[in-house]
Amino acid sequence: MLSRRARRPARRLGLLALTATAVSATVAVLIAGTAPAQADAVRDAQMWVLNAVNAPAAWRVTQGQGVTVAVIDSGVNPGVSDLSGSVTTGPDLTGVHTPVSNSEWGMHGTWMASLIAGHGHGGGDGSGIMGVAPRARVLSIRVITNNGDPGYARYEHQSQTRHQSELATAIDYAISRGAQVISMSLGSGAPSLAVRSALQDALNHNIVILASSGNSGTAPGVEQQRQAPYSFPADYPGVLGVGAIGENGAPANFSSDNLSVQVAAPGISVPAQGKDGEYWLVSGTSPACALTAGVAALIRAAYPALTPVLVRKAITSTTNNRPPGAGGWDDQVGFGTVDAAAALAAAARLAAQPSTGPGARPGLRKSDAAAPGVSAASHFGNGPAAIPPAPIAPRGLQPLAVFCLLAAICLALIVIATSRVILMRRPLPAGDLPGEQPRPDGFVPGPRAGGAWPPGSADDEGHPPGSPRFPWSPAPPGRHVLPHDQHGATGPGE
Repeated sequence: MLSRRARRPARRLGLLALTATAVSATVAVLIAGTAPAQADAVRDAQMWVLNAVNAPAAWRVTQGQGVTVAVIDSGVNPGVSDLSGSVTTGPDLTGVHTPVSNSEWGMHGTWMASLIAGHGHGGGDGSGIMGVAPRARVLSIRVITNNGDPGYARYEHQSQTRHQSELATAIDYAISRGAQVISMSLGSGAPSLAVRSALQDALNHNIVILASSGNSGTAPGVEQQRQAPYSFPADYPGVLGVGAIGENGAPANFSSDNLSVQVAAPGISVPAQGKDGEYWLVSGTSPACALTAGVAALIRAAYPALTPVLVRKAITSTTNNRPPGAGGWDDQVGFGTVDAAAALAAAARLAAQPSTGPGARPGLRKSDAAAPGVSAASHFGNGPAAIPPAPIAPRGLQPLAVFCLLAAICLALIVIATSRVILMRRPLPAGDLPGEQPRPDGFVPGPRAGGAWPPGSADDEGHPPGSPRFPWSPAPPGRHVLPHDQHGATGPGE
């Protein structure tokens, strides 16, 4: 089933950092007090997150205007202060019909949306949550429930097939509504053909897709296996999987370490606004995915025609804190921490590269379809002109005619040989063998010196006259008899 990623603590806590030990749920603590009273403290607490992804520098280029990010999650409350006017509500596909008025409806999804497109609420005075792409819009599609949702138990008992179908339907809906980015802070341990097909359709529609890589870094057995279990959709081709780091840049211990991790972003004690309008500290790969989706939205706003593969390349090739080694990658943080400003600069370079061929879009070279950033000359030395001619010349009609003639001759020889074999195996009539004479009683003797049989005599093998003989064998063929046990019953066959 899809991992459920939200739970509320039993009591409200003051502003503090939560040690993230979650395995499959996003952990959150409420920042005490109401939203207006804590607005300045919230923005102060959030600055390390914005600086970690270098968002303020990127805002000099764009703040995400004109881009719609589909947040496929537990729902988003469009009425909270920091998202006011920025949310379009899509369908509820969970099948549990929890009313929007319920306090648990959409808590997790509202957190994620505020990290992507939160614009604060104080009229420029630094109040409230500022998302990475504060001028982007959010399309909310509900496919999961929070742990405290009154319909959670019923949702948990739905079939895996239904959950995957709901997710595929949500992706299709995002495509139909013109989303340019899809953010999925959720995961499943099993792949699905329906979901993968929907994701491929989204890629074909030039949509950038991101997903959290999972919170199974501390799950039982992971240390022995040296790798966390895979999480889908993060592990599907074309999806940018995101892991979590802390304020010190180190990987979060709960963040899944596997091949789906391509980049990392803050995921420990990240301030966000909840469905209730209050501010929370959330931990998990969920907020890391949402922050990175904001970076993708910035790139899409500045370079809308850039293909998803080049958007991913712009993000993965410009990270900070890249792991040591020639590859610059590991399974905890991927290629490192996302850098919004550097990714925008890389996107500008990619968009400026010439496009070739019919129907080409700005920022896409012919070679990008197969291998982003690799030109044909890199594969073939001096380019396609250096490819040697085919070693075998094209065949004309004359070689084909000769081939057909030879085939006809071979077929005739096969027919002749087969007919001769049939004739050789046909029994000869009595007296046709050299030295044989027919007997009055129909017995055909074997060859004898002189070719005559004395009346009433036996043949050389002791068969009396008139006994049956086979002209091509010295004696009748034998038969296999099943062995008998000591009681005289036959045993089973082999």
